[in-house]
Amino acid sequence: MHILIVKTSSLGDIVHTLPALTDAVRAIPGLSCDWLVEQAFSEIPAWHPGVARTVACDLRGWRRQPLRTAFGGGWAAFRKALRMQRYDRVVDAQGLVKSAWLAWQARGPVAGPDAACAREPLAAAFYRYRYAVPRHDAAHAVERARRLFAQALAYPLPEYAPDAGLQRARFAAPDLAQPYVVLLHGTTWESKRWPQPRWAELAAWLAARGLRVVLPWGSQAEQRQAQAIAAACAGLVLPRLGLTALAGWLAHARACVGVDTGLAHLAAALGTPQVSLYGPTVPQLTGAVGANQVWLVSDTSGRIERARPNTVALERVQAALAPLL
Repeated sequence: MHILIVKTSSLGDIVHTLPALTDAVRAIPGLSCDWLVEQAFSEIPAWHPGVARTVACDLRGWRRQPLRTAFGGGWAAFRKALRMQRYDRVVDAQGLVKSAWLAWQARGPVAGPDAACAREPLAAAFYRYRYAVPRHDAAHAVERARRLFAQALAYPLPEYAPDAGLQRARFAAPDLAQPYVVLLHGTTWESKRWPQPRWAELAAWLAARGLRVVLPWGSQAEQRQAQAIAAACAGLVLPRLGLTALAGWLAHARACVGVDTGLAHLAAALGTPQVSLYGPTVPQLTGAVGANQVWLVSDTSGRIERARPNTVALERVQAALAPLL
């Protein structure tokens, strides 16, 4: 059986889909899988041993330059690559109109969540096979993907814990003799951010325990924040790195501390002990999933509130992190 998974973005959403692929590979002997993904995240699916080929798209670039896309050969080249293989099933794990439309371009019957369950109900119009799964505000993203795959590919829903299928040994260990902790301070939502003074205090607390603090970043603002945090603890600010190199730092860390961001989900999938801090989001729906994961929330209402700030106390983070170290 040869299938295509359509999950184009974002980093955390792609990671949340990996356990469903692990389920499918274990349940279906000889399963071959390709993955349609945004170019920026095209490294990730290939990390899973069940993925034979990735097909990269560039939706953001296509929208910025539609004429160049249409007449410059970009769209034609993508569609040719997508349609070179005929699939027994195309599974749209995203449930958006854009992902369903891309799935519809492939050669094979398309499956996805039904209109009551898809993030965008109109997406279901593109599917030949539609399945009832929990809504995005009723169950964790990992569970939703696992249930969709089990129905679309006709195998019993596994009872074992989610397994992203990533092997730590696949990623080269950084050349750093001292044990280290990665602080994942960057995020796109302002309300997800944890205040910089608390990061600095936490970094100093870690350094006092003989641990090097490592700080990645993804934008100039995050780089400035990383430098400010590093100043409090003689920390290491990483250069701008690709996802595979970053995965190496995460995989071999003693622990991570992060806000609700894609790199925190990746750290969890790699099995790195981690404390995650949640402000506006709800970890029961999109929390980091893996072994030795601790969720600390700012609010216990169980509701997503985009404007709610991240107010987790420093003392709670220290108390949760100490046993992991």
